Amino acid sequence: MERIRCHALVLAIVLLPLICRAQVDRIVIAAGTPEDQALQAISNEQDGQKKVRLYEDFLQKFASNPAAVAYGNWQLSQYYQGTGDLQKAGSYGDKALAGAPHNLDILVSQTNLAQQMKDNAKIMEYATRGGEAYNSIAKQPKPEGISDEEFARQLDEQKTVTKSSYEFLETAAFNAIADEKDAKKRMSYIEHFTTAFPDSRFQEQVAQYAMYTLGPINDSARLLAYGEKTVANNPNSVPALLLLANAYVDESKPGSISKAVSYSQKVIALAKANSPEADRSSKLSSGVAHSTLGYAYMKQDKTAAAHNRAEIGIWFAEGTR
Repeated sequence: MERIRCHALVLAIVLLPLICRAQVDRIVIAAGTPEDQALQAISNEQDGQKKVRLYEDFLQKFASNPAAVAYGNWQLSQYYQGTGDLQKAGSYGDKALAGAPHNLDILVSQTNLAQQMKDNAKIMEYATRGGEAYNSIAKQPKPEGISDEEFARQLDEQKTVTKSSYEFLETAAFNAIADEKDAKKRMSYIEHFTTAFPDSRFQEQVAQYAMYTLGPINDSARLLAYGEKTVANNPNSVPALLLLANAYVDESKPGSISKAVSYSQKVIALAKANSPEADRSSKLSSGVAHSTLGYAYMKQDKTAAAHNRAEIGIWFAEGTR
């Protein structure tokens, strides 16, 4: 990727205010400027080592221009990535991010580097920063003198342009969670993921990883905090609701059993296990919820109801074998 430049000054004038409000950095170097002319000369150089020296000179000459510095460091990062010097590539990439901390293109590059280095912590750092930057697009205030319809259209355009980067970062972060062997680190990644990708297409799998991770850690407070946060973002997340139901049913605090009952009942309603369209996952979720509900009723001394729910839970479980 040799250059990303704007060849029309008017485009830079129009886009930059909106981009700044969205907190998604875009490197814009107007056509005809000394920076633009220098970049054209560098792009014409075929020798790799000479090109590196030209970029280093470019960085010194235009040190007062944050966009130019970010772009020059980014190009050096990509050059060293191409040579296999990943450490140096990462260093230049971090320098580029210092000048454009919310630039999704650079964050994608850094995430890709971290993947090559098999550094899950860095993958999560860059990917979640990118997710938060993407989500900030929808949170920007509407400027004066623009209709609601036009503002909504502009937001949709920005999200469309950056969606592929967002999805790459989302996938990279999820894979880092799946790959991480240390339970405490994995749970930290899950918590950051939930914040950066609140409506993720992987939210159910991530919730399952959370249940798998928090069991060995034996940290019920953290489990409940994660589950409640997930349900706040997605009230219909069946894995999170099951996580909470199973956690609360074992709690001795006042109100915990009532919460376990409430969450179990919601899972049963969402799963619709008696529907002809219900799949194996829905039936299994419903079976677990019925069993949890039975256990909760037992703790409330509702023996008949508990026995009934336990039988239903077993019936659904056997039907998924």
